[in-house]
Amino acid sequence: MRILGIETSCDETGVALYDSDCGIVADALYSQIELHAEYGGVVPELASRDHVRKLIPLIKEVMAKAGSQPADLDAIAYTAGPGLVGALMVGASVAKSLAYAWGIPALSVHHMEGHLLAPLLEDPAPQAPFVALLVSGGHTQLVNVASIGQYQILGESLDDAAGEAFDKTAKMLGLGYPGGPNVAKAAQQGNASRFRFPRPMVDRPGLDFSFSGLKTFTLNTRNKCAEADAGLTPEDVADIAWAFQDAVVDTLTIKCKRALKQTGSKQLVVAGGVSANLLLREKLADMVAKLGAQVFYPQLRFCTDNGAMIAFAGYQRMLAGQEADLKVKVRARWPMTEL
Repeated sequence: MRILGIETSCDETGVALYDSDCGIVADALYSQIELHAEYGGVVPELASRDHVRKLIPLIKEVMAKAGSQPADLDAIAYTAGPGLVGALMVGASVAKSLAYAWGIPALSVHHMEGHLLAPLLEDPAPQAPFVALLVSGGHTQLVNVASIGQYQILGESLDDAAGEAFDKTAKMLGLGYPGGPNVAKAAQQGNASRFRFPRPMVDRPGLDFSFSGLKTFTLNTRNKCAEADAGLTPEDVADIAWAFQDAVVDTLTIKCKRALKQTGSKQLVVAGGVSANLLLREKLADMVAKLGAQVFYPQLRFCTDNGAMIAFAGYQRMLAGQEADLKVKVRARWPMTEL
């Protein structure tokens, strides 16, 4: 069975072809980072227009790489939400149009389910049940996965997602967009002993997250340094970046440990853009080793938004008997609990 996957939820245009016998046959990704960098964040209208410009050429590229024709496909999977409505509409309308022309179904896929399932493309792959940490620019969630399609939200961010907090911190420090990689790079030169930032919501029970207070603490520290030094020095930027990243990573690690103990699971799946953070991987590896558990990630290139995870999720949805019609329906907000 061959599924073409299309991802256009935000600022990456991703296309991939998944084969049930041999995995990902071909994939291509176009990032809009340079387009949005001068604005310090994603501009929805520009994102939508760029998806229109890039999607069809990427589909042709992937089909050519795979040596496939439309007749070889069994379905098209596309991201239907959550995400930017205009961007989602581009992928959905192209998927539905091609599905109609090629006489195959077009399957709607939940963006975060795509991230959650991405580590299952690897070898070895986790086997349900497991706990998943989904951590990206728009979401921070802990999910108890009983089986594919059966998800219980254990905890989630009550305000800013971790990735969003990274982006805002990068902007405060003049590090530009995207925030996560830039803060992590600056933190490499940081003095680990200069600042100690709070670990939000770890001193109370539960598995929810909150990063808005940490963001405010970071801003106050930045302003104090700027006043004392008549402007931020490179050392200030690096030290603040280190303290912020360390606080976020510690918070995520503590909550993951609680979730594993609460569920009794010995498997942790980590996915989403922030899962590429090296300090997070280091601390989670140490934590799961002490618990006698395992942690699983997607390939680094599949941590950010991509077509491969959508193609694979579409395949799983097809196996589950999901119905498809030609109506173009997308959802900017779409809780995983409604799957």
